[in-house]
Amino acid sequence: MSEIDFLIDGPAEAPTLLLAHGAGAGMNTPFMQAIAEGVAKRGLRCVRFEFAYMAQRRQGGSKRPPPKVEKLQEEYRSVIAQLATQGPLFIGGKSMGGRVASLIAEDLYQAGQLQGLICLGYPFHPSGKPEKLRTAHLADLQTPTLICQGSRDAFGTAEEVVGYDLSSNIQIQWLEDGNHDLKPRQRISGFTHTAHLETTAAAIAAWVEGQLR
Repeated sequence: MSEIDFLIDGPAEAPTLLLAHGAGAGMNTPFMQAIAEGVAKRGLRCVRFEFAYMAQRRQGGSKRPPPKVEKLQEEYRSVIAQLATQGPLFIGGKSMGGRVASLIAEDLYQAGQLQGLICLGYPFHPSGKPEKLRTAHLADLQTPTLICQGSRDAFGTAEEVVGYDLSSNIQIQWLEDGNHDLKPRQRISGFTHTAHLETTAAAIAAWVEGQLR
């Protein structure tokens, strides 16, 4: 993967946050753009990339579903190996991208190659299937982790997540009434999507700063 395949916001010398996209949309969605710009203006270098199946879609390929998560883990590791970073590295992503990052983070953290993990709308379970948890690896996670989650996320609501066995190294930033895209119902909550995305970017920047102290 070459530099042209990345979208980069923020100063080159800053700590890097590498973000992958969700299963159904690429790295340049309004959500991903808002988070990238939000953390960049707060002093981080945000680098976005696409898994091969999504890059092929952009080039006119068929809309194939994502490959198995093991394949995506290999791709994510390859991206990290080819990414030129000047300083501290944090990895993560939106939904599926965050899950993939969470599955490779521990080895990288223990090897001293990674400072933390950031997940945006973690898919704790498939939508409508709360019994199929994706949390086993999160119970003993030593990697410092920030999860930004909407309180009514169909992939893990606040009421559900409170009962999960999660490592004490995981911090959750709840966005009131937010869905899987952190979007609230404005008439009900009084919050806007823009405000929640700004809150998320600010929380990420503050958390990263805390990890680097």
